[in-house]
Amino acid sequence: MQELPVGIQSFVDLRGRGCVYVDKTRLIEWLINRGKTIFLSRPRRFGKSLLVSTLQALFEGRKDLFEGLYIADKVDWEQQYPVIKQDWSLITHTSAETIERASIAHLRELAASFDIALTQEFAADCFGELIQRLHQKTGKQVVVLVDEYDMPMLDALSEPPEIIEGIRKFLQNFYRVLKGADEHLRFVFMTGITKFAKVSVFSALNNLLDVTFDATYATLCGYTQEELESCFAPHLEELAVAHHCDVPEALAKIRRWYNGFSWDGENAVYNPFSTLVLLSQKKFTNLWFETGTPTFLVNLMKERNDVHLLLEPVLMKQAEYNSFDYRTLDTKQLFFQSGYLTIKKTEKDEFGEELVYTLGIPNEEVRQSLMDYLTSSYAVYPVDKTISLRGRMMEALLRGEAAVFETSLKALFANIPYQLHIKREAYYHSLLLLWLNMLGFHVDAEVSTSRGRIDAVWTWKERAVIAEVKYASKGALKTLLDTAMEQIKEKGYCDRYAATHQRVAQLAVVFSGKRIACRMKELSPH
Repeated sequence: MQELPVGIQSFVDLRGRGCVYVDKTRLIEWLINRGKTIFLSRPRRFGKSLLVSTLQALFEGRKDLFEGLYIADKVDWEQQYPVIKQDWSLITHTSAETIERASIAHLRELAASFDIALTQEFAADCFGELIQRLHQKTGKQVVVLVDEYDMPMLDALSEPPEIIEGIRKFLQNFYRVLKGADEHLRFVFMTGITKFAKVSVFSALNNLLDVTFDATYATLCGYTQEELESCFAPHLEELAVAHHCDVPEALAKIRRWYNGFSWDGENAVYNPFSTLVLLSQKKFTNLWFETGTPTFLVNLMKERNDVHLLLEPVLMKQAEYNSFDYRTLDTKQLFFQSGYLTIKKTEKDEFGEELVYTLGIPNEEVRQSLMDYLTSSYAVYPVDKTISLRGRMMEALLRGEAAVFETSLKALFANIPYQLHIKREAYYHSLLLLWLNMLGFHVDAEVSTSRGRIDAVWTWKERAVIAEVKYASKGALKTLLDTAMEQIKEKGYCDRYAATHQRVAQLAVVFSGKRIACRMKELSPH
């Protein structure tokens, strides 16, 4: 059985060790013949570095590494090109000064590997000099591969504005070199997470082709269902044995946890890193926040109280993606470009002109990560305790134990500073939806019926919980509970669910100042 390439981002290393390789070279052949300067955006841990490494081996003419792959007989291996690979993870970029010095050192080291001594003083000039002299020395146009072009900006987003602006100006000057060096270039490929509107790489390179939303390349990074089942068949069988189930059952669980990422609304792919770790360790684990999630993402959502992004479909026009500005940091765009939201559906706007994307959370891994960390952040509650509390709250709702559920809610609210409490029912409603979504229930908010609107419905297999939330700045908790329970009964909120679920319960959750109370009533089964 072939070794799994867990954590391997080098195509040379992967092929040399005989690891499983999901053959993407059909798409790569189309890519290199599609245009001269190409950009692709994908989240971190999605195989961008492996893709860049594969392109490097291809242009360098490493024919032996491509034996047995689709592209093996599709290119002229005698045509070899010098490759400049710019990997920002290897270059210090904490400020404009450090990124300047580190880039110069990196470029001079790279030039030395081609027996070229650079003479220019600044990094951008060194970059241009290296491209020109490589072309002159080899007689071949140069291939430039930039892995995560935006990493210096992303890593600085929580820094003071002057730090961000200094790095932005550096990148602007650095990438502008590519436009002036066009005659020396055979192919330019850039990957990134975000498409910053103000870095100017996209305005400077007016021939840049962005294939992020191109359906042709929707599966270039990540594993399709067919690739998962065909390339990892022996590992899937081992996983099924470890979990005492058959392969179809194992596949269903993998799909729920790690599939669902889409950039065209039709083709979905699995997160490759998480899938490989699962097949290696045989455990369904939550790796999303352990692989480079900036803390500022969670803090940003908390500050703006943008919980609705996770609880309801979110619409985004394609023009919004192209206008992402680091100075304003639109939460919706940031979460989409970082992989926390993905495209569920695409359609034309009301005028039939512009594409509109419906965004949603891709899978269980991402959903659970967001809920755990947002709950911890909102409630000023440790993440490890939040995760354990999730289990108790889930059991309480499933068993109808209102007192246990109430105690858990009080524990969550206990640490929230008084000044953060907003005296509005909608605030508590949103937080309650967030925390209950964390439990794994399917959550429907503001469900309209013929007689009113249900605050929330949580369903889990045969279980349905119909909830009403009440808030008052002061007043008797018992009175609020009575009012909420009576509203559920009078409006007949449980009627439609009693016909489809074996176990239905009414739940009242009330807030009076910082006091909390719950009441739950099980309906008699039909």
